[in-house]
Amino acid sequence: MKIKRKTIAYLAVDILLSFAAYSTVYMLFGARFFPSDYGKVALIGLIIGICNLLGFIGAGVYRRLWRYASFNDLSYIIWGVFLGQALGYLMAYLIVPWLVPLRIMVTQALMFFLLAVAMRGLVRSLYEEMHSIKTHADWIGKRVLIIGAGSAGVMVAREIKTAMRGQYNAIGFIDDDPAKLNCWIYGIKVLGSFKELPDLVSKYKIEELIIAIPRAEKSVIKKIAALSLPASVRMKVIPGINDLISGRVDVKRFRDVQVEDLLGRAPIVTDLDSVAAYLKGKKVLITGAGGSIGSELCRQVAHFAPEALIMLGRGENSIYEIELECRELFPNLQIHSVIRDIRDRAAINKFFDDYKPQVVFHAAAHKHVPLMEKCPEEAFKNNVLGTKNLAEAAAAHHCELFVMISTDKAIRPTSVMGATKRLAEMIVNKLNDTSDTKFVSVRFGNVLGSRGSVVPLFRRQIAKGGPITITHPDMQRYFMTIPEAVQLVIQAGALGHGGEVFILDMGEPVRIVELAENLIRLSGLTVGQDIKIVYSGIRAGEKLYEELLSPEEIKSTTKHERIFVADVPNGIGDDFFKELETMRLQLDKGDTSGVLDFIRKWVTDYRPPTDEAIAAANEAAAAATDEATATAAATATATDTAEAAVTTDNN
Repeated sequence: MKIKRKTIAYLAVDILLSFAAYSTVYMLFGARFFPSDYGKVALIGLIIGICNLLGFIGAGVYRRLWRYASFNDLSYIIWGVFLGQALGYLMAYLIVPWLVPLRIMVTQALMFFLLAVAMRGLVRSLYEEMHSIKTHADWIGKRVLIIGAGSAGVMVAREIKTAMRGQYNAIGFIDDDPAKLNCWIYGIKVLGSFKELPDLVSKYKIEELIIAIPRAEKSVIKKIAALSLPASVRMKVIPGINDLISGRVDVKRFRDVQVEDLLGRAPIVTDLDSVAAYLKGKKVLITGAGGSIGSELCRQVAHFAPEALIMLGRGENSIYEIELECRELFPNLQIHSVIRDIRDRAAINKFFDDYKPQVVFHAAAHKHVPLMEKCPEEAFKNNVLGTKNLAEAAAAHHCELFVMISTDKAIRPTSVMGATKRLAEMIVNKLNDTSDTKFVSVRFGNVLGSRGSVVPLFRRQIAKGGPITITHPDMQRYFMTIPEAVQLVIQAGALGHGGEVFILDMGEPVRIVELAENLIRLSGLTVGQDIKIVYSGIRAGEKLYEELLSPEEIKSTTKHERIFVADVPNGIGDDFFKELETMRLQLDKGDTSGVLDFIRKWVTDYRPPTDEAIAAANEAAAAATDEATATAAATATATDTAEAAVTTDNN
């Protein structure tokens, strides 16, 4: 086996260090503990030196890259010294023979360890210094601050100092731990705490912030986003700590902060592999498969090897796209794409006869609140009658599980959309009592990035130069990401025994205006100057605040710490289904007059806002718009004055 020149150099230096430690011990303890024959003294030194090298080889010391050494690498030297010293003094006893006193063995082992560590520390320092001289790294690359001087921050600093020179120039660390203030890590100083961040960004002309606190990333991002930092300063985050440890990605893969990072809570993480066994080998139907939630359900369900994935929807283009994607990703999976309208009871019954699904995820629904206020009969047909068609077909065909996706707008609803989803919950809950199919519902809040949600709208408005339109300055919502929503749905299928309504602990609600402001900042623009925010007024059916539970509902825990079960009073009487069938016949004849009366009768806490309440809220929104406009104008004037002063000074 070919030995590298670098390894030969280490071997030569280490044997010299071993002789140095041995000679020092000889001088410290005098000749009274050693043989009187100088030849034997030299032989013992040679034996111990060779054995120390063998110990280092056995411990893997020479397989380490010491220019990248960390504290953990010291364990290899410790084991190497222990093995080498034990072997050396054993051989000395057998060959010379000489029984070494314990104090000499311990002292020499300690001295050799310190010398070996010092030599390798010097190698690393020289390497870093030479690398620093080789490039002009003190002044080239983007000027960055590393947020967090913990283990992840140290990893980032090391990469910047070695593999990313010329790309980034790490100016300093930011950390709230007072014990770290003014300390140096990899030649980078801890400059201050979070509250000093705006001043430090300005003082050092910082271009980017690299957030290296994986376990508290969300709260840190939210805290930084609330600071008055220049719009040109970008935020980046490192991969999650689990991805770093597993080796799926490395620390150099910084990414831009996304709006999902601004939820202010840790993402919901579910070990789906341990709970989704109920999908393996089953025929799984997903309705609304072309939508945001439905398409993500298709992707995640396909991972668990169902016998067949059946994608049902009304929009042919969206169904075609998700079918194409799934066929590319899962070429061996049996996939059926079907165009059907869930409101067509006969077509749905025939569909169940033909495909015989065993698990149903019902994601098809009308969800746009203002549009459904204008067309309540369409919301009723799709969300109520369509759900009833699917649920009754599932029960009649003895499906194992039916999971319906609901919404937090079903709680004390003020909108037709929310009220119809509450009726849908009541229907599946009632059918659970009379069939062998397990029926469960899953409630969650607004889904970031889904079709019709505010984030795509805000991004389009920003791309056009503004303004961003928000209904009211106090409007707030619970938010979750599409993968979180789908994980909850799949998890609910595993946890449900039938009849439950599952809800997600989504943290604190987010003010829509804060979400808009953060999106503007993430786009590198300034709120009120580059992009204005305009309040358009509350629309029919909208709430200022959403709820996760009504006062009548009781929350209980599940096996998942962030998923709860709501004890929901059903409220369905014996004549409910009879009246619902009468309502269906009226709608088939084009008579829509009874829809709202039906909703009011059976959803007893349905309370649409009065015209007076909407007018009062919109008046407040208009006043907030005027105030924001005045503030932006004052800020712009101050900025212009400051720029003029700078120009005058420069001239």
